[in-house]
Amino acid sequence: MINQELLNKNVQKFITDNLRADLVSMRMKKSPFTGISSLELTQQIQGKKIAESKFPFLTKNDEIIYPPHLNLEQASSEITAKFKQTFISGKKGIDLTGGTGIDSLFLSQSSEIFYYVEPSKELLEITCHNFQKLNRNFIQSFNQTAENFLSENDEFFDFIYMDPSRRDFNKNKKFLLEDLIPNIIELQKDLISKSDQVYIKLSPLMDIQQTIEKINVSEIYLISVKNEMKELLVKLSKSDRKEFNPTIHCVNLESNQPDFSFQWNDEKNSVTPIYSNPEQYLLFPNASIMKAGAFKLISHQFKLKKLESNTHIYTSNIKFENFPGRIFSIIDSNFNVKKSKIKTFNIICRNYPIKIEEIKNKYKLKEGGDKYLIFTQSLKKNLCILAELN
Repeated sequence: MINQELLNKNVQKFITDNLRADLVSMRMKKSPFTGISSLELTQQIQGKKIAESKFPFLTKNDEIIYPPHLNLEQASSEITAKFKQTFISGKKGIDLTGGTGIDSLFLSQSSEIFYYVEPSKELLEITCHNFQKLNRNFIQSFNQTAENFLSENDEFFDFIYMDPSRRDFNKNKKFLLEDLIPNIIELQKDLISKSDQVYIKLSPLMDIQQTIEKINVSEIYLISVKNEMKELLVKLSKSDRKEFNPTIHCVNLESNQPDFSFQWNDEKNSVTPIYSNPEQYLLFPNASIMKAGAFKLISHQFKLKKLESNTHIYTSNIKFENFPGRIFSIIDSNFNVKKSKIKTFNIICRNYPIKIEEIKNKYKLKEGGDKYLIFTQSLKKNLCILAELN
């Protein structure tokens, strides 16, 4: 049962006023409110603090109840949920692993009928409360596992969405596809029989090649936000024949960078890049392209040269306006950091013999400023490049 005392205005003010408080010590103290434990208070403070950066739309409503931290950890962010909303739509949809309901809130906006399925009664109660406070009363909830719902229900959906749990019942993290809960390898035939659009969110750490080999997918979205990998989203294929050449979509949200799409086998069949010493510009593909391993394709499409086979940094004398990544103008391609009087730089280290902390200690450097030191390798030697971001 939700503790309704948490919705009291004075309690909500206390939660907001203590977003920067020491929660460990607060948990040890007696709660200042009758009928509310310190644990309940700290859970709400921690939840709202996470929401500030991950789903800020929730913080505008003082009647939201936040679930435990572990539930919020796997939840999609507001920005990635909004992105998925742009291509996952239909009059009748379902989230088979509802969780905190963030994806359900956004995916349901295009639907006339939407089902939310969640096996945890406690989490379902919290999420349904939040649905009501956010005017999503039309969402129908089911306190079941995905497996039970599919076995007992013959309805056909315009789209099915799933985000399998990446922790077991002992809260241990799982990294293999077959260890997720529910097991999508076993469920895939049942899933595609009940929708033409089945999307499954996976960990950004999931191996793409293994995913393609274990489940039949037609599309894969590699979703980054500000150059940090956040989600790997796969669309199941309706084909009876096993496919190994899905379309890969590399997306970097909140970056103003264009998307980069290709067929999985295109990278394998692409030509090896030409290697070169640094020219006028250095180009760094974004995190989604790096995850996709499209190292030859990006070079071929933009006619770039590469510094070295294992250094995924590219160079050109042409300044591109539509490159899916960061571009640096080189100031000095052979910078002598020992002789430099300036010791404050942004430091990037790629395929270099020593790590950033060792570099800082060796040359007495500090992070900051508007210039970059890029430590990397070419075919012939180690490089220290002074550059500025375009």
